[in-house]
This record gives sequence, C-alpha cells and structure tokens, in this order.
Amino acid sequence: MNKSLIIASAGLLCIVLILAAGCTQPATPPVTPTPTPVATTVPSTPTPTPTSVSSTPGPTQTLPEIWSLDVQVRGNGESIDPQIIATVQGGKGLNFILQVDVRVTRPDGIVENGIIAKPLSVGKSVSLPVTSQMGNVNRVEVWATNPQGEKVKIFDDYVPFRTYN
Repeated sequence: MNKSLIIASAGLLCIVLILAAGCTQPATPPVTPTPTPVATTVPSTPTPTPTSVSSTPGPTQTLPEIWSLDVQVRGNGESIDPQIIATVQGGKGLNFILQVDVRVTRPDGIVENGIIAKPLSVGKSVSLPVTSQMGNVNRVEVWATNPQGEKVKIFDDYVPFRTYN
C-alpha cells in the first residue's frame, strides 16, 4: 500500500508541475492585424487619350493554330451613342490567350483603349465609344497576348459604327 501511495503521489505531483509550467509561461501579446491592401480596379469606362497615332491600318499577324482566337469587331449602329464592340467568338486559344487588347483611333485623334481580360469565354466583349461620322473613319486594332506574354496584332482595319446592307 505504501508503494502504491508513493507512485500515486509522484504521478499527481508530475501532473501539478506540468500544469503549473503551462500557467507560468508569459502570455503571447495580442496579434494586431495588419491592414490588407485593397486592390484597385480599372474603371470599366475607358478614358479618351489624345495621341498622334497613325490612323492607317497596318499589317496583322496570325496566331499559331493551337492559340487561335476568333474576335468579331462591329459597330452598334446607334447614332446617339456610337460604339465599337469587340467580342470573343471562340477558338482553340480561349484557355491560353492571356488577354485581348482593343484600341480605337477616332478621326479626331482621340484613342480609346479597352481590355478583354482572362478568363476568356465566347461572348465576352468590350465596347468603346467612337465618332458617328459616316464612312470608314474609326480604326480598330486588336491584340492577343499569347502565353509567352507577347502581343500579336490579330485585327487592324476601319470599322464604321453603322453599316447598310
């Protein structure tokens, strides 16, 4: 009996020492949260930028077959609020192309820029304001950024805001 009393007392003493050791450690200071930077978003309406960019269409390039991308560029036909709309129509490159950049050079020298960002999907588009002057006066350029980060000009032509068929 004496032996079991000594073992029980030693076990109880060990438990008390373990609990006391945990209680005597200094408390960790309260963690002050660091402010998380808020991500700024690009405004959805493009801002006009006057520039001296050429209004004459130039040569375009073709994306490799595995990165091919179809983009339709057309005018909305409204004279009150004339817009050029660039829409992704599909292609094998939907999952690979990083983004599509669209630039409209108006005859008054103002350049409108827009981006169709990843993830690309059929029907995703960007709309940019143009002039309502009749004829082919609004130059539209479309670039696709390939997986290596290189921009490839896939469209460069005049696009009227309204067509008559």
